[in-house]
Amino acid sequence: MKKISKYILLFVAAIAVTSCDDYLDITPVGRVIPETQEQFRAVLTSGYSKYPEHKALTTLRTDELKLDEFNEDINLYKDIFIWKDANPDRITREFPYQDLYNVIFYTNVVINEASKKVAASEERNQLIGEAYALRAMAYFDLVNLFGKPYNAATAASDKGVPLALEIDLEQVFVPQSVEIIYNQIIADMQEAEKLINLNSQTKGINYRFSKAALYSLESRVYLHQQQWQKSLDAADKALAINNNLVDLKATSVFATKYDSKESILALEDGYINRLKGATYASTELITAYDKTTDLRFPLYFLASGSRFRIQKGGNDDQKCTFRTSELYLTKAETSLKLNNIADAKATLLSFIKNRYTAAGYTQLESDINAMNAADLTNFILAERQREFAVEGHRWLDLRRTTQKQIVHTFNGDDYTLIQNDPRYTIIYPANARLNNPNL
Repeated sequence: MKKISKYILLFVAAIAVTSCDDYLDITPVGRVIPETQEQFRAVLTSGYSKYPEHKALTTLRTDELKLDEFNEDINLYKDIFIWKDANPDRITREFPYQDLYNVIFYTNVVINEASKKVAASEERNQLIGEAYALRAMAYFDLVNLFGKPYNAATAASDKGVPLALEIDLEQVFVPQSVEIIYNQIIADMQEAEKLINLNSQTKGINYRFSKAALYSLESRVYLHQQQWQKSLDAADKALAINNNLVDLKATSVFATKYDSKESILALEDGYINRLKGATYASTELITAYDKTTDLRFPLYFLASGSRFRIQKGGNDDQKCTFRTSELYLTKAETSLKLNNIADAKATLLSFIKNRYTAAGYTQLESDINAMNAADLTNFILAERQREFAVEGHRWLDLRRTTQKQIVHTFNGDDYTLIQNDPRYTIIYPANARLNNPNL
């Protein structure tokens, strides 16, 4: 307890939360050792608020963007864009290794201490359950940045990331295997499932985990493990709570908005403003859309000469971690993997009828019903590319599927990420390696 108290004293716990308009803002009012449920809630709010914007940086590594070579911020991003990981320019934005562990620190305080100090109640259970879920998500992001893609045959020996579950200043942080990290993620999700009791969160505080958000996380984790039935079951449980889709034929609005009918967890901004100003949509991304029938195209993109700026993201009201579109496309993909091709087609059609013109949908309905399993797989993955443009999904999808070759051009030079390139796993940031020789 001496170590724990010493560590807790080092951080600032927020005691009050601002209005729904600033739903991720917190107001620090002093250094405290949390003792009450309100104080532990403030600690977890700090953890939520510190969740990093790393998915925007992974987008630079994909086939979604090209850099504006004349932008004043170019040196922040160019080495990420050309996959120069070993010796990047000193001002290059680092992937948030430490930031994710800071989030984990806040969750550990709640998980390890709240049950000892706060009387049992549904509210306490919800709080601790959210902490388990947030820790699981942070480890999932860590292992998918700095660990190898999950492969059941090699996960036990593939290098993952350090595991920190206790509040201990003297802990030695040694990377664990990918399998151990995924086992911990699953264990945390199972604990969260016992405790979280809210099906959904009120708009404005829906950056917090709910049952629907937890099931969405489970579906994503199991998808990466190729546990198709478990991923499908989790998607179905989330859809039983919220199966709403934005119909772009009726209203042209971003489904990523925190108050969208699709919103399940509104925590992350997948495409930050500074990066938004320094990039254009890549040719590969633009050509993925049918510009005539796909209603997302004029919503997502704005012509700028011969290039296209991306209109998604960059605003607080577009924070989005989980939404129902992902569940539909995961359900279609996993149904297909389980050889339920009719279910896969039905789920896919129920989704795309909300994204295309009536004429476009009629043609796609005919095309999809005629597809074999291979063609349908490719179409589902292409729909993920179109639907989740610059939301941070693409890097994860490439890692878990083809690990395709990508060529980026910068200042007239071509740079290539070859198929199955080791750089599909990002090396630990230099500061992390300097401070921890075990990495």
